[in-house]
Amino acid sequence: MHLETLDWIVIAFYGVITFVLGVWFTRRASRSMEDYFVAGRSLPWWLAGTSIAATWFATDAPLAAASLVRQHGIFGNWLWWYEAGGLMLLVFFFAKFWRRADILTDAEFMELRYSGKSATALRVVSAVYHGIVRNCIVMGWVMLAMVKFANVLLGWDAAFTLTVCGFLAIVYTVASGLWGVVMTDMFQFITGLAGSILLAAIVLDHLGGPSGMVAAIGRLNDAPVGALDILPNPDHISPLEFMSYMCLIFVLWSRSGHDGYPAQRLFATKNDKNAMLAAFWWGFLGITVMTWPWIVVGLGSLVMFPVSEATPALAADPELAYPMMLAELMPVGFKGMLVASFLAAFMSTMDTHLCWGGSYLVNDIYKRFMVKEAAPSHYVWASRISILVLVFFAALTAYHMDSIESAWIYIIDLTAGMAIVWALRWYWWRVNAWAEISAMVSSLLFANGGLILSSLAWLGLMSEGTFHSLNVVYTDDYNLIRAFFILAVCTVVWVLVAYLTEPDSHDVLANFYTKVQPGGWWGPIAEAHPEVQSEATGGERWLGWLMGIAFIYGGLLGTGYLLTAQYTTGLILLSLAIAALFGALRFFRKDEAQKIEQLTH
Repeated sequence: MHLETLDWIVIAFYGVITFVLGVWFTRRASRSMEDYFVAGRSLPWWLAGTSIAATWFATDAPLAAASLVRQHGIFGNWLWWYEAGGLMLLVFFFAKFWRRADILTDAEFMELRYSGKSATALRVVSAVYHGIVRNCIVMGWVMLAMVKFANVLLGWDAAFTLTVCGFLAIVYTVASGLWGVVMTDMFQFITGLAGSILLAAIVLDHLGGPSGMVAAIGRLNDAPVGALDILPNPDHISPLEFMSYMCLIFVLWSRSGHDGYPAQRLFATKNDKNAMLAAFWWGFLGITVMTWPWIVVGLGSLVMFPVSEATPALAADPELAYPMMLAELMPVGFKGMLVASFLAAFMSTMDTHLCWGGSYLVNDIYKRFMVKEAAPSHYVWASRISILVLVFFAALTAYHMDSIESAWIYIIDLTAGMAIVWALRWYWWRVNAWAEISAMVSSLLFANGGLILSSLAWLGLMSEGTFHSLNVVYTDDYNLIRAFFILAVCTVVWVLVAYLTEPDSHDVLANFYTKVQPGGWWGPIAEAHPEVQSEATGGERWLGWLMGIAFIYGGLLGTGYLLTAQYTTGLILLSLAIAALFGALRFFRKDEAQKIEQLTH
């Protein structure tokens, strides 16, 4: 594809606005680490929630969503639609606790919640594990998406694309910190969403609307079986696939949104209520709003580039379908807008992960152990240098990565074993640092089990027959079941470790309990502090969760049925979603009223 002068003007206009926004907040970010990494804890819910959603709206998401449609039909996108359950758990069970913790990173949380040298060790390990290893994998697949995008649309090779992307990511993230990140995220989210909606609208118009698209796909002989299925259809899904998705539900819901960068946005909100609403807004934007434009483009690609007639490149890599649709259908000027929207999606993710990763390196390693007492400006400059280091490692990771979808699944495996301990550490006093360390180590080992088995076989420590028998669970057909297996085994491991090791210091637990006020099973700590009362009962929180789930999935499915020409069903589901929204909002109002009542007494 060749971009015309008008396209380049549009791209340049986007770049100027992004640069100005970043530079505008440089002075505010330079005052302290708290200003640089958590925006002075002053973000309103709508800005924090949009910023998290913008991070989700990375260049990898449209490519992967369209690829899933080409391989599995619409139903394939349940690979990440299941996240909604975990996000609503974050809203009603955890968001306010993150805000009350009053910390800069979730690694810092380790020394707030746990005691002794094990807590310090866990803080360091968490900072390296999440800030460098996991963070660079995520940034790697985001950069890989840009490599594929730029190769199709601009003809750039991988090395040149990674150099340009790394430079763009550095420019304003280094200067402006979280304030610049969230403000540019707002602009980038609007730009990216508008571009993806525009492309989806052009696809629908080209195919004759929803009914025309459905008819065109129905005439295909090589479309995935059940390409238009939104919910599971027993005739189109094997028992193994169904079992895999059921396992995925449990794994993703257990994680409860405990990723570092969403937590960083919650740290930065004004108060508890804004933290909860930010997570709720993120769930709505991330699951309900952003999804369908990408899926429509994926469906259109089945008609425009039939599977049986795909080029060798597209047949080998279905993630190329999205940029190929853009190149095929977008007119002059609008191509520039779509390129700008992809740059926006890329930047909104990279700036977040760089700011988040830098906070680990500086707050949890450099300041904690190397230079403990220095001027605020010193730590701000250290933060900027740490971002340069992360960009280099992220680009190196991207250069050696092949598949976005495989990287997604690897991250699910990598974090699966820690899901339950991440949730229960808020609610059960007996969870200690050793329990979390054991969950992290065992999850890491099981996630890389295929590599370990291969190494044992290569060293002659395992017979070929045993290797093939054990390695079968690491094939693609079993990847989601494998995540559930990792979760189950690692949970048994860390619970045993928790009981076999000493509990944390009573003083540390009491300080955490009185500061965060989590409720749950706090045994002797709760007995010693009867004045600490939760604002909402467990039943009220679960009811709020159900209303949130109904709202997210009602909107998601309702929109999907409208776009696949099932209008009556779509309108009914959207009506139910609106009713559920009012039910969920009642929880926020009641929770706030109960908090005010407690303060007045």
